[in-house]
Amino acid sequence: MCAERMQRIVLAIILGINMGLAATNPKIAFLVQLAVIVLLLVGGFTGKCLSLEMLRSFLPPCDASAKDRT
Repeated sequence: MCAERMQRIVLAIILGINMGLAATNPKIAFLVQLAVIVLLLVGGFTGKCLSLEMLRSFLPPCDASAKDRT
């Protein structure tokens, strides 16, 4: 498993849990959704994704095996 794929999986899980929270506790769901939006915007504008950098500390990047082959 590589870092970029794991990030997408974790993001999907967070959004799924957030859907459940929206029905039971909308205030917390709003805050979780706002945090996800802020992280995605920061990553989009700066090119540095904090969650991806954390995942890369213990998972290899997806293109690591391609670089080794060339």
